[in-house]
Amino acid sequence: MSGRLQDRIAIVTGAGCVGPGWGNGRATAVRFAEEGAKIFAVDRDLDSVAETVERVKAAGGDIVTHQCDVTDSAAVAAMVKACVERFGRIDVLVNNVGGSAHGGPVEMSEEVWDAQVDVNLKSVFLTCKHVLPVMENQKAGSIVNVASTSGIRFTGAFQVGYAATKAGVIQLSRVVAVQYAAKGIRVNTVIPGQLHTPMVEARLAKQRAGGDIEALLAQRLERIPAGFMGDGRDTANAALFLASDEARFVTGTEIVVDGGMTVRCD
Repeated sequence: MSGRLQDRIAIVTGAGCVGPGWGNGRATAVRFAEEGAKIFAVDRDLDSVAETVERVKAAGGDIVTHQCDVTDSAAVAAMVKACVERFGRIDVLVNNVGGSAHGGPVEMSEEVWDAQVDVNLKSVFLTCKHVLPVMENQKAGSIVNVASTSGIRFTGAFQVGYAATKAGVIQLSRVVAVQYAAKGIRVNTVIPGQLHTPMVEARLAKQRAGGDIEALLAQRLERIPAGFMGDGRDTANAALFLASDEARFVTGTEIVVDGGMTVRCD
């Protein structure tokens, strides 16, 4: 039986991970491969993609890696060209690159603000800029952008750059979705909440809990009505639906993956 993305060509940016486990990009690459997609795995650090490659191959999938800084337009253009030269087309684009920085307008330096805009929002703009003409020529394609619940509500951390840019990703997706809907291209957003990904141990615990991982996990879990934290596989399953033909009439919208956190009143 063929998979839901059988023989589709999927670019996944941020396909590496900062440690072992299920980050959003790694999980998406593996989940898509399990459903028959051929993966063009993109990251600026190819060492971080090694486990992704192993897991995709273990699932019987086809994967090619490509090093790229998705905040650089020329690099993104070269990445898209390389994918088309290797596979002949691009059916799915998953924009998964991002990162947070602490601080409000006073505490945050202009340099950090600019970096937040580049990595979280400009990266999505640039990949769309260079992939959309390919999809338009094919008269088909699906773009899935990964935002954050920080883009739709205050989640307990003062990170104005991250919140503003992730909100921007959501609105960018809506505008592009309407512009390209009649051309056979769908654009949607997955909005993950506070997941337990390798990023928690590698970076967030140092930023927010003095290095105490268990304390940070307890703080995050307390906000989630479902009573447990998901991981990158939950993001990947939402992205899979949006990328597949099951979502053929779904564009310009969002799936929130947060265990009910954003609808709590307290």
